[in-house]
Amino acid sequence: MKTMNANATVGDKIRIIHLRDEDSRYDGKEGTIEFIDSLGQLHGTWGGLAVIPEVDRFVVIEKTE
Repeated sequence: MKTMNANATVGDKIRIIHLRDEDSRYDGKEGTIEFIDSLGQLHGTWGGLAVIPEVDRFVVIEKTE
């Protein structure tokens, strides 16, 4: 398992540790990054909110080759 990483790319699988300014409902969710928007926010299969690499805590648990 890799540590929090701003170099996450489309196809990587991540585990959310905590989204700042949100309650704990996303804590521990896992999903695959489907796209990265123009602001660098990660969007994927974990639910409706984007993960912001510089703000939110997450780990890359599986890198795409």
